[in-house]
Order: sequence, then C-alpha cells, then structure tokens
Amino acid sequence: MAELKYWIWLAEKRGISLSNRYALIDYFGSPEKVYFTREEDLNSFDFDCAPILDKGMARVNKILGDCEENYIDVITFADGVYPHRLKQIFDPPMVLYVKGRLPLIDEEAAITIVGTRKCSSYGVMMSEKLGYEIARGGGLVITGLARGIDSAAAKGAMRAGGKVVGVLGNGIDVVYPRFSEDMYESVIHRGCLISEFPPGTEPEGRNFPIRNRIMSGLAVGVLVVEAPEGSGALITARRAADQGRDVFVLPGSADSRVSRGSNDLIREGATPIFNGKDVLSEYLLKFPYKLGKPKKTYELDEYGRKLLLDEELPKEEETNKNRHKSEKKAVDKPDNEDYIEISVAPEELNSEETAIIKSMTEPNIHIDTVIERTGLPAEEVLAALTMMEISGYVTQNAGKRYTAHIKIS
Repeated sequence: MAELKYWIWLAEKRGISLSNRYALIDYFGSPEKVYFTREEDLNSFDFDCAPILDKGMARVNKILGDCEENYIDVITFADGVYPHRLKQIFDPPMVLYVKGRLPLIDEEAAITIVGTRKCSSYGVMMSEKLGYEIARGGGLVITGLARGIDSAAAKGAMRAGGKVVGVLGNGIDVVYPRFSEDMYESVIHRGCLISEFPPGTEPEGRNFPIRNRIMSGLAVGVLVVEAPEGSGALITARRAADQGRDVFVLPGSADSRVSRGSNDLIREGATPIFNGKDVLSEYLLKFPYKLGKPKKTYELDEYGRKLLLDEELPKEEETNKNRHKSEKKAVDKPDNEDYIEISVAPEELNSEETAIIKSMTEPNIHIDTVIERTGLPAEEVLAALTMMEISGYVTQNAGKRYTAHIKIS
C-alpha cells in the first residue's frame, strides 16, 4: 500500500513519455526509488528528467482522497490482480482505477464490442443481440459505454445476465455521456468500470484514442459493428491487430456510410461474423469450461411469467409452447390492470429488487420515493431499476419516474 502513492505520482508525470517512465522503473527498481533519486542520478538518461525533480504530493493526495470518497480501487502494474493480458501490450497503463468487481480477465473469453455513436437502428439492434449472445455463451463483454453501438452491446450482455467491463476515457466519477448515469450504475452492479484517468478527469477528445488500447488489450478479440471511415472504432480495431488480437466485423450494406470503414476491415483481413456464436467458436479450445453449453436464460411473457427461451424448451413441451403462452391462469393479468399480482417474487429478483417492487405501490412513481421507502442507497436503486427495466419488470417514464408491471403481495 505504501508503494501506491509513488505509482500514482509517477503515472501523473505527463512531461515524460510512458515508455520513459517504465525505463526509470526498470533502472531504479520501483516508483518509490525513482521518487527518492537524486538529480545527479538522472544525468545518464537521454530524455528530460526534470519533472522527476518535482516531489510534490498534493495531486496524489487529492486523487487518493477522491478514490476513497467514491469507492474507487487503484490497481498498479505491480499488483497481482493487474491483468496479465494487458501487461503484454506495448504501452500498458501504469495505474488502473476500478469501480465494481474486476473479473479475472485472463480467464475470460473477453470480447470488446465497438462501433460508431451515430449508428443505424439496425446497428443498435445487432449490437444488443451480439452482446446478448456473447454473454449468454459464456463470453465477457467489454465496451466503451459510448452512445450507440457500445451502450447497446452492454445492455444486451446484461440482459443475458453476463458481466460487463466499461473502459472510460474520463474519470470514473465523471458520467459521460450525461445520459449514462443509470448505465454506469448497472455496469458497476454487474461488472466494473475501468479508467487509467484519475477521478475528476473530464472526457477530452484526446483521451479516447488513448483509452482504446486498453479496450483491445484486455480482450482476446475485438468485434466492430458499424464504423464509418475515420471512426474511433477503427483505431481500436487496428490497435487490436497490432497487439495480436483477433478482429471480427459484422458486415454492413455495401452502400452504407456507417459501415464503410468496418467493411474495409474485412477487405484487409478481418473475420466477418453474423452472430455471437461465430465469435465464441474461435475460443472453444482455449476456454472450454467458460464456453460450454449456454446457461439457461429466461424471458418474460406478456403477463410477466418466466419462460425458457425457445431453443431450450424440452422436446416434450415444444408442442405445448403456444398453448402455454395463450391459456389464462389464476395469475393472469386482468384486462383492467397494468400489472400482474403474485404472492412470491420471481426467482430472478434479488432481495433489493423485491423490496423495490414492493415499494412501487402506484404507477409512475418517482425514484426518490422508491429510495425513501426502501431505505436503500440511491446507486443500488438505480442499478436495480435498470436491470429490471431490461428484464421487463418495470418501465422508466419521463422525469425519473417508474412503473412496475408486477405487484408482489
């Protein structure tokens, strides 16, 4: 722990390139020894070491204080939990700021899904579908959580019950885009947010190309869904190729502007895919215990009842599937009600989600009322509502108001 402040101190020395900062560590042995080195000991280096002579710790203390206040963990290159996969890239970050639970990245078939913010409705649909299929098949989805393709992929993965890692180009405590607050909380609840930028860092344009190397470096493969010429997604794909990662592309229409850059990647040798299975099949031998039989996943019918997905229905039930959906039962929704009343919470709901549903005794209820009635922290309520919205249990209305579609007595 004592070493941590010296790692942050050296990581924040922007007047020295990242490779030269690592060169100093290699020479002196640790960031702490770099900190306590004398001026004459730096004369042998062929780059400007003047920033090292500034021993001020005010910024470091501010960063550590912000991390503690916002429940952000700090992982250094020397820590055992630092992903080995990321260490292997040419320019790994010295420090990672993490909020949530960092998966064991090296044991995961991690797929980074990227694409343009200004995507088509088809791109959004396919990105969510691919995120869902990859997570359901045992893969880990990594995205930048930007508007469009990234956010859709994260939603699909969470709908499948999978983990998501969001890699940011700003401080974890800075929500960008502004509409992403609920998404941030949901990802923290299901996985984690990662950034090499300390708390308080604003989302400047130059940060995102820098961040892209982490997105590709954490993954075994990068999947591009709709990227026009000049898109940042293409930068991520090319960084992936440089790092020895696989590059996959969802083919787009030949005359589609938003797919022009991604289609070019196919011409350059990227692998075209059409579903999540196409991606995961490349890694079955490497991750046999992760990518075996897909876990059972459920969807809700129009009355809020849990149904196995079609392809997982037992054969003997196949002929009864339509009857199962259409026949009325005791818990069916009456025509004059907006919800289904049940006595026991569905299996998918945890205790917090059950408490939230029970507190929503009227439609169009404001989130502040839910927080007050449940006594749960605001971030937990936000995360739970987002997950239940994805599953169809609640609907979000304007003004942070929500309506539940089930009533637990």
